[in-house]
Amino acid sequence: MSTKLLLPKEEYLASGVHIGMKQKTDQMKDFIYKIREDGLAVLNLSKIDERIKVAAGFLSRLQSIIVVTRKSVAFDPIKKFGEVINARVVAGRFMPGTLTNPTYKNFFESQAMVIIDPLIDTQALQEAVKARVPVVAICDTFNEVKDIDIIIPANNKGKKSIATIFWLLAREILKERGTIKSDKEFKYEIKDFEGTPEES
Repeated sequence: MSTKLLLPKEEYLASGVHIGMKQKTDQMKDFIYKIREDGLAVLNLSKIDERIKVAAGFLSRLQSIIVVTRKSVAFDPIKKFGEVINARVVAGRFMPGTLTNPTYKNFFESQAMVIIDPLIDTQALQEAVKARVPVVAICDTFNEVKDIDIIIPANNKGKKSIATIFWLLAREILKERGTIKSDKEFKYEIKDFEGTPEES
């Protein structure tokens, strides 16, 4: 019996959320649906969907969440996500001591951290581990997943893909929290999470 996806399959595919890379780590093998003829790995859509549900269920029970990335393509999506679910956002350099030094002016006592790419956001990840803060991470096929508590297997390179994931996470978190009763009550569109179109 197939469970209903959070987003119609066509919309998922249009966002490119399933497009991985040619590089693959052993830890990500279970999430790969197939390898295309050009060597590009394609992620399993139902596993992406399932992990978004798991992550949203976990995050919905927490009040103090920090979302961190140095990846500029994710700045707009995480800022919007932070605004919608009331999370702290660090778009850019993560300052040492944010989670571990109570005397630091921007110290934040976090119950969970969300990162976009364990490779690029390694400083934040190491600090979360030190502070014993659970980590949710979007992991592409090339990512190592050590110290990640909840993996969301997905394309973490494209803005549309990242915006789609955070749009879904925000909607599902608000539903779990009882802030909204149904998808229809969620007033945002994916493009709101994409921010301003980049100059081509």
